[in-house]
Amino acid sequence: MLNKDLLRKMLCAGGLSGDEADVREIILNEIAEHCTDVKVDALGNILAFKKGNSTPKNKLVLSAHMDEVGLIVTSVTDGGFLKFDTVGGIEPRVLAGKRVKVGGKKLNGVISSVPVHLTSAAERDKYSAIKQMYIDIGALNKEDAQKYVRPGDSVVFESGCEISDSTITSKAIDDRVGCCILIELLKHNYPCDVHFVFAVQEEVGMRGAKTAAFALNPDSAIVIESTTAQDLPDVASGEQVCTLGGGAAISFMDKSAIYDKQMYSTAQNIAERLGIPLQAKQAVAGGNDSGAYNTTAFGARVLAISAPTRYLHSQLAMCKIADVQSVFALAKEMIMQNI
Repeated sequence: MLNKDLLRKMLCAGGLSGDEADVREIILNEIAEHCTDVKVDALGNILAFKKGNSTPKNKLVLSAHMDEVGLIVTSVTDGGFLKFDTVGGIEPRVLAGKRVKVGGKKLNGVISSVPVHLTSAAERDKYSAIKQMYIDIGALNKEDAQKYVRPGDSVVFESGCEISDSTITSKAIDDRVGCCILIELLKHNYPCDVHFVFAVQEEVGMRGAKTAAFALNPDSAIVIESTTAQDLPDVASGEQVCTLGGGAAISFMDKSAIYDKQMYSTAQNIAERLGIPLQAKQAVAGGNDSGAYNTTAFGARVLAISAPTRYLHSQLAMCKIADVQSVFALAKEMIMQNI
């Protein structure tokens, strides 16, 4: 199922919230021949329609988001350093020393702050605040930096991408893995019509999914995501949320939605019948585009199927290929059940 070359291309592309053009172009090129109809709305969402053998009573949408967390340039100092703010949920402690790509020219940069040997002992025990950090692009001064960068330019992590036989390590696993799953799902034929949404701006408040929900007004929506796995040495087993290698994770509730009990039960039954590895996301935390579909327009029943991912919203996240395949298999069968 997993096209590793496509996945690598998607993970390496920059797609900060509100600046998803590079990712959108890749997706459009991949899905064009597999769609009955495809359009890009004013906000930048891709709305793709796949005609099936019949039109079901239950209008179904499958959705994943194109954008990733990152930074945005706010100003340039006299010395040519870039001040910035975060776009999406990023903890300051994951930023210092990280490589980034800046702006449309994709300049190399590094995030830094006051050197450790110039800080006090008390300061060394604290993480730098965003306002104390800057991006160094090697500019000579402000005028030199302004030849290449301006306030409002996007900044994304530069981490490379490693895909082995079992593991994916990269930035933007949230949610390029979901987008790749949707692309693969689009290549199959179904007994019923299906709508697919590649949404923008999920990381800053589900904005793309809100407009897509209004446009499509589905009866039900399945959101394909990545979700936090805390299966780490110092985390108690009851607090690990979900585990890498444990299969697809389905949510019963988070901060954006209470998931439909019938869809949740159907997913469990399908997984048991077909032997698809499945686990529950054991925390009421976080949120995703499900909340938008659940409450926008006339509302929709929702289910989130996610790939467990360590180190989410950082320069290097990690997930298992087997879990991604489980997400794909479960989502495909959920479509088949929507007759």
